[in-house]
Amino acid sequence: MLGAFIGIFSTIVPTNRLPLGISATSTPSPSALSFSPDFAALVAARPHSTEHIALGGQAAAASAPVPSRWRRSGEAPGPARRSGSRGGARAHAAPLPSFRRRGPAGRAPRAPVRPGRVSAASPSPGAVALPGARARGWAAAAAAARAAQRRRRAEGARGPPSPRAALYVHWPYCEKRCSYCNFNKYIPRGVEEAAVRSCLVTEAQTLLRLSGVRRVESVFFGGGTPSLASPSTVAAVLEAVDQAAHLPADSEVTLEANPTSAPSSRLAAFGAAGVNRLSIGLQSLDDTELQLLGRTHSSRDALQTLAEARRLFPGRVSVDLMLGLPAQQVGPWLRQLRTLLGCCDDHISLYQLTLERGTELFTQVQRGTLSAPDPELAAEMYQEGRALLRDAGFRQYEVSNFARNGALSTHNWTYWQCGQYLGVGPGAHGRFAPQGAGDHTREARIQTLEPDNWMKEVMLFGHGTRRRIPLSKLELLEEVLAMGLRTDVGITHQHWQQFEPQLSLWDVFGASQEVKALLAQGILLLDHRGLRCSWEGLAVLDSLLLTLLPRLQDAWQQRAPSLVQGE
Repeated sequence: MLGAFIGIFSTIVPTNRLPLGISATSTPSPSALSFSPDFAALVAARPHSTEHIALGGQAAAASAPVPSRWRRSGEAPGPARRSGSRGGARAHAAPLPSFRRRGPAGRAPRAPVRPGRVSAASPSPGAVALPGARARGWAAAAAAARAAQRRRRAEGARGPPSPRAALYVHWPYCEKRCSYCNFNKYIPRGVEEAAVRSCLVTEAQTLLRLSGVRRVESVFFGGGTPSLASPSTVAAVLEAVDQAAHLPADSEVTLEANPTSAPSSRLAAFGAAGVNRLSIGLQSLDDTELQLLGRTHSSRDALQTLAEARRLFPGRVSVDLMLGLPAQQVGPWLRQLRTLLGCCDDHISLYQLTLERGTELFTQVQRGTLSAPDPELAAEMYQEGRALLRDAGFRQYEVSNFARNGALSTHNWTYWQCGQYLGVGPGAHGRFAPQGAGDHTREARIQTLEPDNWMKEVMLFGHGTRRRIPLSKLELLEEVLAMGLRTDVGITHQHWQQFEPQLSLWDVFGASQEVKALLAQGILLLDHRGLRCSWEGLAVLDSLLLTLLPRLQDAWQQRAPSLVQGE
């Protein structure tokens, strides 16, 4: 995310047969976002304003030290002390708070609701329910909806920030670094978890206050390996979020887990702490491939963990499977996928390996001790895999993500719909408009990477934001376009108007001869519903965006003079 184009992207494979973002690092983890150099080249000519937060300067003005009442008793924040114990978090440092076991204020929790399920009676993904709509009656609710839409159209992308957001929490520690991984993670000798927990709580409270968010729709614990954290840490963060805003008892709360760090008893404890969805990094069902990737689990471990997870979280377990590994062949990989289909739940993510500079795999390929992945074979795996999943009843609702029975990830959907989200923890990224901002400009925020430095800043200022990048209206529209087209829904006219009420999708793309050629090929659709990729188009999203983004930039430069004043 450091660069000209700010977005959740990974490196584009140099072939038009692969879609944007099918990579081992493309899972929407705001702690490790990257963007395509090709997209950077498209927008690098435009100056981008950036603002660095200097400790003792603007950061202090932005956020005063957090009041002590926001800190959990007995867990005063302090720098993480290194101990002689082996890596990993200490187990169950404190009893679980009562909030997530019984619901807010000790009330019994409501009946579970499967996150992301969309029915005819429920709003479409990203729709906002009107508070008190039933009490006012449908007529009044409809009138309020029309009034809200008029306000949005008048305000455009710089209107008042939404009181709703998603929240990402980054746990930066791992038992070891996988051979392909360049995420912001650390292998410590020991973790003073009480101090880390206190800082996560403090930063979550501070960012919720700065953003003005009053309702958190989903929480995602990513890493690193957050299943190494104590369930009490997860519970403390959720309790803090509910105190600072409102976290409905049926909100989607996802935890990333590795098979070797998630035995049955520990998974159950996370469930008691408030987790109701698991994302398991299986990556492969071949032991040789797992060793190549530097994973600590075997295929047997993976299948055992998956079975336990499905028993404890039925209908709410997602698994990752990687493709395009060195020497990997299409047939054996498809057999892995078929095996997984026989024992998986309702959500699967397919990620292509991307060789990242600085990783062990990258070095091995550079030295010639390991063959480079074949992009053509990877493209064939992806195409065959998505067809196999479609035949098994899975909907490809996003480039890398497949769900059946409506089991979409509502948290990740927030990213793809360009909703607000807060990033908490070392290296976490966020997108929100700070409360009280004069022009309501949305900011991209990046937290300090190194955990010890991040903790010091949180203790001094209440948060560890290292960089704030105000997004121009054009930059925001670029994100709406690139992120929205990753989904099978695409960008509806109504959704686009929330960000740009005066320049429609038809205005931007309707007259373009290049776009008309894409429409004629059937890989892009522009109609009364909006702009979206076809099934075939999702597989070549990289090349489509290389056409569409310049067209958006040209249309923005050619817009009416009246729009210039509103930029």
